[in-house]
Amino acid sequence: MSCVIRAPLAGLLGVDDPETRFTDLYDRHYRAVLGYALLRADRAAAEDVVGETFLIAWRRLADLPPEPLPWLLGVARNLLRKQRDSGIRAERLLAYLPARAAPDVADQVTEREAALIVLAAMAEADAEALILTSWYGLTPREAAKIAGCATGTFTVRLHRARRRLTEALRPRTLQEQS
Repeated sequence: MSCVIRAPLAGLLGVDDPETRFTDLYDRHYRAVLGYALLRADRAAAEDVVGETFLIAWRRLADLPPEPLPWLLGVARNLLRKQRDSGIRAERLLAYLPARAAPDVADQVTEREAALIVLAAMAEADAEALILTSWYGLTPREAAKIAGCATGTFTVRLHRARRRLTEALRPRTLQEQS
């Protein structure tokens, strides 16, 4: 078993190599800062706080006090507080948002299949009107040119096709089905 003896960090303050100073700082205090953070947060949040604490220490390496542990714990404390406060704000925001259930993919597939069956059974002109406007996003005027009819005629055809599609896809009660 090998034993590494390190000089106190205060003795390294005169060392010109910032990487050596930071490595020593990290090796000496990582576990203490992580332990402190774990007392106040879950593992993932604590590790985030420790990482950010040492990032701040790296950026302010030249300004660290001779005994850096209290300073590091103070930084971690502030970061934990900021993390907690932002979590509270996020929860409050989520409380104001309306709850929306994610659409069920199976329902979407079923609805799509039903719509395709109804479209296949429709008159060709009606199906074309729905496809040109709904699928391709054309305006009635643009779709009328493609269909080779007047805009008014196409608009009436589209209205009737939408009504037929809606009626065909409307859920039925047991009495209506028999």
